Amino acid sequence: MDFTPLSNALTAKSYDKVADICDELMLKAAAEGVPFQDEWPYAIHLLGHIYVNDVNSARFLWKSIPSTIKEGQQEVAAAWNIGQKLWTHDYSGVHEAVRHFDWSEQTRPLVAAFTEVYSQRIFRLLLSAYSTVSIQDTALFLGMNEDDATKYVVGQGWILDSASQMLTVKKQAVAVERKLDSDKLQRLTEYVFYLEH
Repeated sequence: MDFTPLSNALTAKSYDKVADICDELMLKAAAEGVPFQDEWPYAIHLLGHIYVNDVNSARFLWKSIPSTIKEGQQEVAAAWNIGQKLWTHDYSGVHEAVRHFDWSEQTRPLVAAFTEVYSQRIFRLLLSAYSTVSIQDTALFLGMNEDDATKYVVGQGWILDSASQMLTVKKQAVAVERKLDSDKLQRLTEYVFYLEH
């Protein structure tokens, strides 16, 4: 089976394309009747769905993986462990699942990229959900120790109250760029002219 498109996406760090490429290759192999299960990169396929936060597809893929592969390939089970933590919204468990497995050289960059994207997503979640939050909870959500989490969010403008061990969230200003559409301006001008005369 030719995995060149997948290899190219991984080399180019186009991790957002990995799941789609794997899905297409799997469908093509199935349609052509090509046996692929023993050589299929299930861990990468699962991680591709996880990277784009498509836990439903990862779950369905997991269900379709033969039990011999689930039991025989630890990295596949480790990838699904991340998916399970995402499925149950176990934010700190996601970080634990990533850290507690020795990822292969092939999957390590994809896992690292996922971790970065996931941390950014969780940081945005904290921004939108809290006005104040404890250092301990912040560290759990971000998958960091308390000192690193505090340094990170204080660097983002949050305010630390050392006495209460609470952080005040600094909401980031949303820049709204408004472009003036010349057609709309023309219609508005004509309308105002009409009202005045």
